[in-house]
Amino acid sequence: MAGTIGSVSIAGTDQELLPLCDIATDGTATPFLRRFATSPAGTVTATDTTLDGVTAYVPSGTVAMCNAPTEPVGVETHGIQDTNWDLAANPGTQSVTLLVYTGSVTVTTGEGVLTVPAGASLTWGVDGDETDNQLTGALTVEGTVPGATWQVVWTTQ
Repeated sequence: MAGTIGSVSIAGTDQELLPLCDIATDGTATPFLRRFATSPAGTVTATDTTLDGVTAYVPSGTVAMCNAPTEPVGVETHGIQDTNWDLAANPGTQSVTLLVYTGSVTVTTGEGVLTVPAGASLTWGVDGDETDNQLTGALTVEGTVPGATWQVVWTTQ
């Protein structure tokens, strides 16, 4: 097979958006968008706008990734079976999952008491941001029926 090698011309501009934050000296972060546009000739331009993508924005502080962690946070997984569990005894808990295999267990939260039957599962968790990085309040799991089997799996920071 023979042919001619050439190039393909693409009309228009390739664009990518990058969400960033303008960090003031007092630590206040203002989110904005940086649009990188690459012309067919390979010229790259950057334009900063507010989050509407239209209104021009000029950063006045340090430009950084928004909510970028300063250092990695280790998350550890724990688990127990057929043993009562209490949030108060597990500081730093970020998520809890209850799996009930047979019988039933009682879950007590700040909102009341719930009997969880066999075959059910419940999960509580946080989004892990700086304001909401661990579960707080009342949360206990207790076996109530002889022969009940259940498992509690939780993560801590």
